[in-house]
Amino acid sequence: MAKAAPTKGNLLAEKKKLALAKMGYELLDKKRNILIREMMQLIGRAGELHEKIGATFGAAYSALQRANVTEGIRPDLAAEVPADDSLRIRFRSVMGVEIPIVNCETGKPHAAPYSLSSSNSALDEAYIRFSEVKQLSALMAEVDSSVYRLAVAIKKTQKRARALQNIIIPDSERTIREISSVLEEKEREEFARMKIIKKQKNA
Repeated sequence: MAKAAPTKGNLLAEKKKLALAKMGYELLDKKRNILIREMMQLIGRAGELHEKIGATFGAAYSALQRANVTEGIRPDLAAEVPADDSLRIRFRSVMGVEIPIVNCETGKPHAAPYSLSSSNSALDEAYIRFSEVKQLSALMAEVDSSVYRLAVAIKKTQKRARALQNIIIPDSERTIREISSVLEEKEREEFARMKIIKKQKNA
């Protein structure tokens, strides 16, 4: 990159550039810290959800096994269960990063879509448990996707912040020192020249 000519105009421009670079670094550092804090909170939540979904799925699978033993295969009941289109996704912004919010609209809690008179309590229990698994799976997808998006944003933010901190700001500071040094030397030379001229006039 060509060096700036040692002029007062370029010195002022370089100082403005340095001020903007430092401001940019501070903003990126603040953004990175907020994103990291958000991600750490979600990671903690993810750990809790993983434990809960494991236990809930285990209970649901046990209930399904009991239903299979007592009811057998019931294609007539399976046909009564409608396709599930209850998932709704919207987004919230965290420092410009779009984070998903997954809603699983279930209507009445644990309302079975089949006739209760044609089933037994084991099947009802299995349906309720797997409804809970669905809810937790939606939450888990929300958290996992959010953590991934935040991790990508943090990596990009760190890369930009490091470029400012390690390359742009030091280069700008070095340029300011070099230009200032040349200008100061010119001022000393000009002062010495003017002093000589003044002496000659007074001689």
